[in-house]
Formats: sequence, C-alpha cells, structure tokens
Amino acid sequence: MHGKAGIDRVRSYCWLKRRLRVMAEDDNTTFETDVPDYGWEISMIRDQETLNILLDSLARFVRERLMPAEEHVAETDAIPYDIVNEMRELGLFGLSIPEEFGGLGLTMEEEALAAFEIARTSPCFRSLIGTNNGIGSQGIIVDGTPAQKEYYLPKLASGELIASFALTEPGSGSDAASLSTTATRDGDHYVINGTKRFITNAPEAGMFTVMARTNPAVKGAGGISAFIVEKGTPGLSLGKIDKKMGQKGAHTSDVIFENCRVPAANLIGGVEGVGFKTAMKVLDKGRLHIAAICVGVAERMLEDALRYAMERKQFGKPIAEFQLIQALLADSKAEIYAARSMVLDAARRRDNKEDVSTLASCCKMFASEMCGRVADRAVQIHGGAGYVSDYAIERFYRDVRLFRIYEGTTQIQQIVIARNMMRDFAS
Repeated sequence: MHGKAGIDRVRSYCWLKRRLRVMAEDDNTTFETDVPDYGWEISMIRDQETLNILLDSLARFVRERLMPAEEHVAETDAIPYDIVNEMRELGLFGLSIPEEFGGLGLTMEEEALAAFEIARTSPCFRSLIGTNNGIGSQGIIVDGTPAQKEYYLPKLASGELIASFALTEPGSGSDAASLSTTATRDGDHYVINGTKRFITNAPEAGMFTVMARTNPAVKGAGGISAFIVEKGTPGLSLGKIDKKMGQKGAHTSDVIFENCRVPAANLIGGVEGVGFKTAMKVLDKGRLHIAAICVGVAERMLEDALRYAMERKQFGKPIAEFQLIQALLADSKAEIYAARSMVLDAARRRDNKEDVSTLASCCKMFASEMCGRVADRAVQIHGGAGYVSDYAIERFYRDVRLFRIYEGTTQIQQIVIARNMMRDFAS
C-alpha cells in the first residue's frame, strides 16, 4: 500500500503518546518523554521524525496514486472507489480530528504542511476529505455535546461518514447571516425547510452540518442554529449535480429540506442561536487550510511550467533561457514563497492561541490571488500547449479559479481585514 507503512508508524507513535498520558493520569505521576510540551489542549505529533514520515508518506501517495489518476478523474468526473478506500486507510479523513476520536490530531502548522503535499494534485481529492477535517468536524469538536462527539467524530475520522457543510443558499452567499432556511421545534424534533446551494460533497455525504434559523424574530446571525442531519432522513433530497468550470470529481449540488424532521439531540451543542458563532470559530482554520492548498497547487503548476520551459526549444535553445520566461518563473517562485511563509506564520500563531482572524484573511486573500497569477503565467509559459487538455495546466487553470470565491471571496477578505484594522485602531 502506497504510504501505508509510514502512516502506520505515525499511528503507533500517537497510540504510545496517548498510552503514556493515560498511565501518568492513572498513577498521578509525570512521564518524561521526547515529546515537547507545547501546551495545546489537543495532543499532536510535534515529533519531527514522525512528522517527516507522515509528510513523506503523503507525498508518495500523491505522486504514485493520485497524480496518475488525475486525467481519468477529469474525464469521468469521479474518484475511483479504490483510491477513496486507500484515502480512508491512510487516515486522510481524520488528519485534524483529535486522536481520542481516531484522528491524527494535527496542529494547524502540521495540517498546513500536509496540505502543501496533498494539494500537488487535482483539488478534487482534497475536496473529498476537506469537510471531514474542516467545518464538518470542527464545529462538533468545539461546540458539540459529548454524545455528538463520541458518535460522529470516529465515523468522520475513519471516512465511514463523509461530511458536507450546508450554509449557502440561493439568496444568501457572502451574506450568510441572512439565510432563510428554518428549523421549527416540534416536540423532540425540529422540522427543517429550505434549500442550500453549491454544497460540496452533497452527493457523497453521509451527514450534513446544516445552518438554519430557529428564531424568526432574530434576523441576523443570532437566530441561527447548527444541526447534524444524516443522509436518508425523510424530507431531505438532493438536486442534480452541478456542472462546473473545473474541479471534476468534486461534486456539488442543492440540498433540499421539505418538512425534514431532525431529532432535537442533533442540535449541535444542544443550544439554539449559536450556530453561526460555531461556524465563525472555525472559519480562521478553514481559510488557512485553503491558503495552504493554494500554495501546494501553485508549487505543482510552477514545477510543470519549469519542466516544460527546460524541455521546449525555440530558436535553438530551451525557452527557459529567455529572460522574459525567466521573469514569469521568478515572479511565481517569489510569490509562492511569500504565501507559504504567511501561511506557516499564521498557523503557528493560531497554534499559540493568538487571534489570527486578520492574518487568516490576509493568507486566504493573498494565496488564492497568487495561485491565480501563477496559473496564468504557467499557461503563458506553455504557450499554445497550455490551452489544450494534453497538459495538466489547462485543467489546473480552471480548477484554481474557485479558490478566489469559496471560503469567502477575495472581496469579503478585504472587508474583514479592513474592518479588523479599524476595530483594532479604535480600541
């Protein structure tokens, strides 16, 4: 199995670390290990050798299994089942879920490093596992009840359940707080009515994290609650799969609720009116993750462009020897380095419990725009070849356009950054 041995070593290390902690608690003693104490609430690897094994395993899996499947996935608009199963076995669905629930419990910095590797192939592979590691699980992790955590997190970590996050609606996108989907209490259930749009992983999802308005009298974010709705719940249906510009293999569709009865126990946290706040708590994490993905994809595109420039000859020499081509390569390299440095700095600050709202928006804005510029330059370096599907850059050029839109458009990030700056100045 590609990369399986390395992941197993990582799991063994995590198990040993958990065991030492339990023994210490049982004996009321402190065990000295070679694992640095960084003071985080959730345990993480933080052992460089083990982290290197994880990253090397991911890189090998991407190189040997995912990259060769890119063209097939683009043509069929589907990820082969055997690859999805391998992703489950490698633990990719639980990278950021705490160890106690079967995940690897990566720090934000470690998750960013993993994202750099995963993103060096078609974004559809990352999209499949992304919600399990992002808002689909993080909302439950930070605000879920103990029962919700115990039941859903192990299933998400193993990939038994694929999560989907249902927030956007036909009439509310960037202004998510104006959503109109309702959830009305009826005894031991809530009855949900409304339509969600452009919902990633909806056709594959086994559970949906749904934002709905429980208090119609409150028009803003305060009237919104979050619910766990399982696939097959009566009243839940899906629209047709969207035909998108790019990212074939990553599916989105409408999610429709018609008198959908959901147990009251599935209200995340068991408290009404805090659903939007739950989403905001993990928003910084999602933005940093997408920024890291942008860096990894840009590195892949630049690598392909450099290879083409070294091999393609005009006027008797490789086009890489022409200064204007070198400028395209150099500008891309510098911007990727800047984005990578930004992401790692913000990730470390988040791990240190700093407020990174502004920094996360800076990272998402800069990295996604950078990724688009690198894609454009890479097509230019390929020339006519970059406009035909024989080369991967044609597909990547379409795929990466989405990064500047979802998880908050560039314009929303600009507003967040400026408003935070004004708020900090006023205080």
